[in-house]
Amino acid sequence: MRKNRTYHKKKTVIVFLGCMCMLLGLMGRMVYLMVIRSDYYAKKAEELHERERDIKAARGRILDRNGEVLADNKAVCTISVIHSQVKEPEKVIAMLCKELGLSEETARKRVETVSAIERVKTNVEKDVGDKIRSYGLEGVKVDEDFKREYPYQELASKVLGFTGGDNQGIIGLEVMYEEALRGIDGKILTITDARGVELSELGEQRVEPVPGYDLHVSLDKNIQMYAQQAAWKVMEEKQADAVSILLMNPQTGEIYANANVPEFNLNEPFTLNTDEDTSGMTEKELQDACNQMWRNLTINDTYEPGSTFKIITMAAGLSQGVVHMEDRFSCPGFKIVEDRRIHCHKRTGHGAESFVEGAMNSCNPVFIEVGLRLGVDNYFRYFKQFGLMEKTGIDLPGEASTIMHKQEKVGEVELATISFGQSFQITPIQLATTVSSLINGGKRITPHFGVKVTDREGNLVETFRYPKKEGIVSEEISEQVRYILEKVVSEGSGKNAAIEGRTIGGKTATSQTLPRSAHRYISSFLGFTPAQEPQVLGLCLIHDPQGIYYGGTIAAPVIRDIFDNILPYMGIQG
Repeated sequence: MRKNRTYHKKKTVIVFLGCMCMLLGLMGRMVYLMVIRSDYYAKKAEELHERERDIKAARGRILDRNGEVLADNKAVCTISVIHSQVKEPEKVIAMLCKELGLSEETARKRVETVSAIERVKTNVEKDVGDKIRSYGLEGVKVDEDFKREYPYQELASKVLGFTGGDNQGIIGLEVMYEEALRGIDGKILTITDARGVELSELGEQRVEPVPGYDLHVSLDKNIQMYAQQAAWKVMEEKQADAVSILLMNPQTGEIYANANVPEFNLNEPFTLNTDEDTSGMTEKELQDACNQMWRNLTINDTYEPGSTFKIITMAAGLSQGVVHMEDRFSCPGFKIVEDRRIHCHKRTGHGAESFVEGAMNSCNPVFIEVGLRLGVDNYFRYFKQFGLMEKTGIDLPGEASTIMHKQEKVGEVELATISFGQSFQITPIQLATTVSSLINGGKRITPHFGVKVTDREGNLVETFRYPKKEGIVSEEISEQVRYILEKVVSEGSGKNAAIEGRTIGGKTATSQTLPRSAHRYISSFLGFTPAQEPQVLGLCLIHDPQGIYYGGTIAAPVIRDIFDNILPYMGIQG
C-alpha cells in the first residue's frame, strides 16, 4: 500500500510539473508574441484594414532644342468603385451609365464585383470626373490621373513615340527614355473596418507622387515641321508610298529633324493613317497594320543605297591609295567582270574621264574599277574601320543591322556590285552617320536625339554623352571627299541641289527594290553644307515614286529647298 501511495504521489508531481512546463511555455510564447514581436503583428493587423490606391505621377515632358513642348500631360481621372462601401447600388449604376456612357450590364458588373477596388474607367475627362465626384455617392472613387498629350499631333510621331493606357512608353523616345520620364507614383492609404468600410474619422494618409524628369532633345520643331511639309509635297507629287527625310549635324550627331511620311496622330496612335476599312480586320491584322504604321524607315528598315554608297568606295579607295583624283578612266557604258556585263546608268558611256569626273557623272564602271583595285579583304577592312558592320547606337529602339555578304563568299562580281551600292542593305541612319565621319575630318559620331534631362524647376539632372571614334579617315582624305562631292553638286549629277551663293556637297542615287522584276525604285539624295565645313547633312529617300524616278531629278531638289529655307533660320553662312 505504501509503495502504491508513493507511486501515485510521484505520478501527481510529474503531471503537475508537466502542466507547469506547458503553462510556462504558453506564457513565454505570449510574451514573445505580445512583447518581442508586437510591432510585427500590429503592422500585420493594420495592413488587414488598410486599402491602398495609386496617385499617378506626372510623366516628364519632352522639349525640343528651343524649349518647345512636344509631349505633355493632360489631367484626367480614374473612376473606381468599392463594393463593400456602396450603399445605393442602383443610383451608382445609373450614374455610371449616364456620365460614362456605359451599358447597364457593364456598370452593374463593375458595381457588383466583390473586390477590394474595381476600376471602372481610366482617362476620363477632368470635368466629367468632377461631376461624378459631385454626386457624393459612397463607394465611388475619383482619383487623379494623367494622359499623355502631344500638342502637334503628327509631328515627329515615329521619333517621339507614345504611351499606353498605363502611361508607359511603347515606341520611340517615350520608351527609350522611360526611366527618366516615368516618375514615381504616390499612394492614398485609407483604414477600413472588418467589413471593408472606410473609417472616415481616421482620415487618409497620402504619399505624394514624384513627377518624372523633362527630356530635352535635339529636334527643332520648326525644322521638323518644314521637313514633314517637304516630304508630304513630294510624296503627293510623285504618288510615292512614303518619303523619309533626315537632317543632322555631321560634327556632333545631333538630329534636327527626322520626317517619315505618312506620319500618324500621336493622340490616336491605334487609328490607322490610311483610308483602309478596318472593320473586317482581325485583332492580329489590325496590330500588324499598326506596327507597320509606327515603323521609322530611316532606322528600323534597310535598303540598297545605290550610288550614295559610292562615297564609301571613294573614301576607301583614296585612303588605300589605289585611286587618286587625277587618275584617268574610260567608260564605254559597261564593264565586264568575270562573265558578267555590268552596265553604267548611261548605256552609251561617258568616254574618257578622270576619277573626279567619274564621281560627278556617277559612273558605275569607274567605281567598279576602284572596288576591284581594293580587293575583297581591303574593302571589308574599310567597312569595319568606317563602322558599317555595327549599329550606329542611335537612341531609338529597333535599329536594324547592315545586311552584307559574308566576306568569304564575295567574288569579283559581288565586289563590283557592292562598289556602286547594290546587292547588300544598310539603314539610312547608317549611311548618314558613315558619310558624316568621312566629311567631318574622320570622326565617327553617334547619331542621337537626347541632349539632357532636367527636373520641373529646370535644374540640370544629367547631360548625355555619346561615343566618338577618331581616325576613321585622315583629314587629307576627308578634304578630298568633300571637294569631290562639292563638284558633284556644282557641276555634276547633283546640280539640282545647288543653291546660288552657297557651297553644297552631295551624291544622288536611284536604287531598285526586290524583286527587280517589279520595277520599284527608291530615289535618294544625300547633301551637306557648307561644303568645306559641314554643319548640316540632309538625306531624302522617296519610296516607289511614279513617273520619273531618278534621285538627281526628284530627291536633290527636296534637300535644296529644305536647305534654302532652314539655313537662314539656323544662321549658317556659306
